[in-house]
Amino acid sequence: MSFPDIRPRRLRRTPAIRRLVEETRLSPAELILPLFVKEGLTEPRPIGSMPGVVQHSRESLRKVAHEAVSAGIGGLMLFGVPEDANKDETGSAGLDPDGILNVGLRDVIAEVGDATVVMGDLCLDEFTSHGHCGVLASDGSVDNDATLHVYAEMAVAQAVAGAHVVGPSGMMDGQIGVIRKALDRAGHQDVGVLAYAVKYAGAFYGPFREAVESTLQGDRRQYQQDPPNLREALREVDLDVAEGADMVMVKPALPYLDVIAAVRDRVTVPVAAYQVSGEYSMIEAAAANGWIDRERAILESLTSIKRAGAQITLTYWALEAANLLRTRY
Repeated sequence: MSFPDIRPRRLRRTPAIRRLVEETRLSPAELILPLFVKEGLTEPRPIGSMPGVVQHSRESLRKVAHEAVSAGIGGLMLFGVPEDANKDETGSAGLDPDGILNVGLRDVIAEVGDATVVMGDLCLDEFTSHGHCGVLASDGSVDNDATLHVYAEMAVAQAVAGAHVVGPSGMMDGQIGVIRKALDRAGHQDVGVLAYAVKYAGAFYGPFREAVESTLQGDRRQYQQDPPNLREALREVDLDVAEGADMVMVKPALPYLDVIAAVRDRVTVPVAAYQVSGEYSMIEAAAANGWIDRERAILESLTSIKRAGAQITLTYWALEAANLLRTRY
């Protein structure tokens, strides 16, 4: 029998053939590892809702930075977690050269230098007593323009601490332009900007808020994007690129693969996606219950994000994924 004439299964017959024709291949160099450094810790502290993820001490932060470099991971994104006593209405600890985020950046740069890309999250939510991403107006709303002035100072502080890239994530109008100008005026023309251009006010951030000990009052729907909207996301991307973003990011990742694909088609700058804490914890929880194959789910989820168009992925599995890929290929 000659039917069927075309047999696609031939290219799936053996592992070697499947590897040969694989269309989307992950690389550790495309992964960024988010890291939390907590003020005052002497040893790592586990995060209950994110099994396997910790708040780092300064010492353990330096150690994991070395591990990331050895694994060939593309970058590190640092989040600072200050003591509650150092939080205030304006998030001043985020600007302080001796604040935990800037200290962490200096520590990592001192350890690994240019061997990987060291990034700082540029937002105030970890540092404000109210947990919002900016300075509050008298009516309790986030004051966009007052916040921009703080972001400009925070960007320069991170650049002075040694950050190769700053990651503005607060979703304030005009933030990329203000930050770019501030960096340039301060002589930091070579510091890059990874814009959280598309950041949805979604339901997948819960574990992260435990990780940074968030004090959020209310929600962030007045400044983060509405999940049903795609055209709005593309408008935000256009604005960020026009204002000088070197890279743009979509956050979260898995629920917004269509948005990642649309952004990739829209721009010529590198596109990143953030596999956020809720995505991580869902897979970890299902695997812990024996419902899914954990390692396969990790790589499948990361592959889907890249296949959608993300050249760069922020993931809490970056180290583990790098090791899995080494044995896979």
